Amino acid sequence: MTVLWATFLIVFIFTFLSRYIPANSISIGYSPVIRPNKVMTFLAILSLVLVSGLRNTIGDTDAYMHTYATQEFNWSYILENKDPGFGVLQMFLKNISSDPQLLILVTALITNLLIGITLYKYSRMIELSFYVYITAGMFTVSMNGIRQFFAASIIFIATKYILNGDFKKYALVVILASTIHQSALILIPIYFIVRREAWTKVTFLLFSLAIVIVIGFNQFSEMLFSSLEDTQYSNYSTFDEGGASSMRVLVESVPVVIAFLGREKLRKLWPKSDIIVNLAVINLIFMIIATQNWIFARFNIYFSLYNLILISWIIYLFKENSRKFVYYGLLVCYLLYFYYEHVISLNMYYRSDYINL
Repeated sequence: MTVLWATFLIVFIFTFLSRYIPANSISIGYSPVIRPNKVMTFLAILSLVLVSGLRNTIGDTDAYMHTYATQEFNWSYILENKDPGFGVLQMFLKNISSDPQLLILVTALITNLLIGITLYKYSRMIELSFYVYITAGMFTVSMNGIRQFFAASIIFIATKYILNGDFKKYALVVILASTIHQSALILIPIYFIVRREAWTKVTFLLFSLAIVIVIGFNQFSEMLFSSLEDTQYSNYSTFDEGGASSMRVLVESVPVVIAFLGREKLRKLWPKSDIIVNLAVINLIFMIIATQNWIFARFNIYFSLYNLILISWIIYLFKENSRKFVYYGLLVCYLLYFYYEHVISLNMYYRSDYINL
């Protein structure tokens, strides 16, 4: 955990400085926004890449490393197995080196770089976005669900296409991401759901649907898993690790609730914010359903990233004399959650052959 604590501190310092050593200002909506300093932001991203890319533990990292070291990647293997894009990447990398650390480093580089670039473009308070990325556990999850978070980062960089209504380019990016993890295809129909005004009847209908699913979860899960019986996800029917905690639901709901309370002001600050809010709402809905079975939290890998953008804007929904209190309050609450989740609950252990603290 010492390495993760050090990373958390270093990244926050770099991103905090990036906002106070600005490069220039831009305009998003009706609000002038200071563009963070590129060098400081790059150093923050580099810190994340090195810590993630040089690990040899956390989640299924060792399984990926073992497969990379022992498997011969060729076109026959790629075509016979799921997610061919990831197979092609491994085949290419293994022609460079058979050391599995290369795979971990490259996936960490692409994942964190794409996420960092997107936050650089759309976050109002970039240090808060990076702070929550680590403290809410997304950085840790990126080292566990490697393929799915990799796919999520590819879609996340396409945020501009969903904001600008460029469906063709967005769909192409999603299809590319689906070659890394097929579940990414869910983002294609989601495009049409989120490109509408937030907090309409549709929003509350989705929340109602989530509650109905929770109440009748046994019947819902039977129908769902029977439909997946002949797919690569059929083994999920045997997944039994309990559900997401109510604490997790509370954490995911914070930016959504504040965005609802300040919805009119948020639209004035950033007219396209409704799309980000809708994506954050879907993230919360999946987390509510995941209280019955943790497997549904896998979908949150795609949607929780938009919370990072949203939370960086909600500070400005409060009166000016209250913003510091809210800002520091969020820092403290997410820090406590980070400690609870990583130390008390998971007893997280980081190991690396290159980084030892």
